[in-house]
Amino acid sequence: MTHPGHGVMPGLEPPTAPGSADPAGPKGLGNGDARGGAAAGTASPAPVSGASGAAGPGSAATLGGAALQPQLDAFLAGHEDELVAFRRDLHMHPELGYAEHRTTKQIAERLRAAGLEPRILPKGTGLFCDIGPADGTTVALRADIDALPLQDEKEGAPYRSTVPGVAHACGHDVHTVMVLGAGLFLAQQAEAGLLPGRVRLLFQPAEETPGGALDVMAAGGIAGVDRAFALHCDPRIEVGQLGLRTGPITAACDKVYVKVTGPGGHTARPHLTADLVYALAKIVTELPSALSRRVDPRSSLSLVWGRVSAGSVANAIPDDGIAEGTVRCLDDEAWHRAPEMMKSLLQSVAAAYDVEASLEYIRGVPPTVNEAASVQMFRDAAAQVIDEEGVVPTPQSLGGEDFGWYLESIPGALARLGVRTPGSPGEYDLHRGDFDVDERCIPVGVRVLAATALTALWEGGRPGDAEPIEGAALA
Repeated sequence: MTHPGHGVMPGLEPPTAPGSADPAGPKGLGNGDARGGAAAGTASPAPVSGASGAAGPGSAATLGGAALQPQLDAFLAGHEDELVAFRRDLHMHPELGYAEHRTTKQIAERLRAAGLEPRILPKGTGLFCDIGPADGTTVALRADIDALPLQDEKEGAPYRSTVPGVAHACGHDVHTVMVLGAGLFLAQQAEAGLLPGRVRLLFQPAEETPGGALDVMAAGGIAGVDRAFALHCDPRIEVGQLGLRTGPITAACDKVYVKVTGPGGHTARPHLTADLVYALAKIVTELPSALSRRVDPRSSLSLVWGRVSAGSVANAIPDDGIAEGTVRCLDDEAWHRAPEMMKSLLQSVAAAYDVEASLEYIRGVPPTVNEAASVQMFRDAAAQVIDEEGVVPTPQSLGGEDFGWYLESIPGALARLGVRTPGSPGEYDLHRGDFDVDERCIPVGVRVLAATALTALWEGGRPGDAEPIEGAALA
């Protein structure tokens, strides 16, 4: 649909009083002290460019008789310290997939304290919680709550993991607290009668396993949901920036196990048996190229082996061998076709060398394919609460993300949130023991998620409402 401007929903255009000033306060970073992500006691970083500063005259921040930005400012002034403390507590007590009992309890208790009614998933970890009226559009905000089996190597951080060999090295603690914060703000809006639909908070277990998304879906977590959104920490992007991409943003990731068997024999007489090692080598080298030729090159379908093993001595042809690897793909259609294509190619190569070959193909996650309309909602919301210059393009990744399971069923989008301190000399990648964030990203994420949910709800409209609701925060 055609938008009258960034973040402005049709029918909610701001009044055009000449010379009127925008009452919105500082954008992006929220109130309170700036917090670096490495350790307490370090010097506060400089203000983030493009993430603060008052809006000028004529800003589209005043919608339906009220401004979203001042309401978010007021909320974060009272809750930012609590949210940072909540994140640090989760960081100190990380839990692996399907073991997130303490994490689930902490989230549920905070939601109940706000008058909400969370529903724990059947396996006992993870939950979802509805906010607002049941009629009209329903929008989901998703966070993953599990940690990784890695040692936390942040020696100087006071919130370093207290669990040996387990760490929040992918930012899931930050994802959790941002969705929690957005939910608490939206609950205030709902209590005031200003939420034009329903928001469902999804706190999903076992993203790294993976499988948690499927558990959420099996428990009815996306039943009735019209659109879903998620943020993921990105240490390559600076705090105050939001990375957006339409179409595939992460790849499918599956595991494959190939077992090859034959009669075995002496290496002096390969003609009297099946040369299993040679056959396995052909399978390992020919399958990746043959598979990539069966699909559109733009699908980025790739098979990469991580382990190959056969035999135990130099002069004996073994009777079995194995190869293990991963299949990654950016195209949903190619991903669905991959198992049958690989099975057919494997049998063809194996037959040429008189060996038997079996394939175990284990589905991981589908590609995460962002819907264009949902990306636009992220963009419109970000223009309201951070800055237009804060929205940056983000590249595709061949890493897996099980948010893709939701987008197989409903439209939505995953965006990347900057967590890197501007001007910092070092770069920290995900899934590393020294991974950390600049905690000023937390209020930025809360603002973006809350504004995106409201934007999506106003896009969906509310049945029977011909006029905007006076006093509603954003669109």
